[in-house]
Amino acid sequence: ALLAAYQLLSKVQPGFLGPHLAPLKKRIEEVLDKEHYDTNELFSRVRILQIGGRVYSHKHFAMVTTALLSQKQIFISYHGREKDQHTDRTISPQRLVYYRDNWYLDAWCHSRKALRSFSIDRITKTKLVNVIRHDIDENTLNDHYENAYGIFGGTATQQAILRFNSSAARWVSNEHWHSDQNGQFELDGSYLLEIPYNDPRELVRDILKFGADVQVIAPATLRDAVVRHYENALKLYNPEHSSDQ
Repeated sequence: ALLAAYQLLSKVQPGFLGPHLAPLKKRIEEVLDKEHYDTNELFSRVRILQIGGRVYSHKHFAMVTTALLSQKQIFISYHGREKDQHTDRTISPQRLVYYRDNWYLDAWCHSRKALRSFSIDRITKTKLVNVIRHDIDENTLNDHYENAYGIFGGTATQQAILRFNSSAARWVSNEHWHSDQNGQFELDGSYLLEIPYNDPRELVRDILKFGADVQVIAPATLRDAVVRHYENALKLYNPEHSSDQ
């Protein structure tokens, strides 16, 4: 377990945490040495795989963590992907989140006067503000970020009902999608999964990964969103729309 933790920390934040992890690695080696284990052999037997991790600035990561731990506000320049817009704002960091191999910052945005999540790799400028942060209590943070689906915050307002065929059911039935999910097997071996959500964007992407192995039963808006994605994808492969024709 110690080896796995060390390997994970090393991969989660390569380079930046190296000097801080060195004493931990040394201590682990000392413990293992007392048990007469070959540390090099054991380290080679722990493998942590990551996919989809994005590159970000160690400098900005360090500034964000400094602001978070010192309970100070921080000024950031942020490049949002969806609208391709740059904004400057002052925020009060609440907590760091490591989600799907990437770092996010939950924070109170003083410009929007609301809680927001920021992808660390999209932060292009940071400056510590010597003002005590606006603190949000843990229960409020949990209600905001854990009630909806995935990285998107807000109160869940919809309930997705998904039916996975018997092939996919063998995997999905053991997967954790949401803390308030409900699932049950049907008589034909398919698996019915119910998930609360607010913003459908991440949920749609997760549904699309299963292709023909899943069907959206409800709500109609979610079903239509998935259908539109498939229709647009089909156009890319339709010979009538090929540039070679």
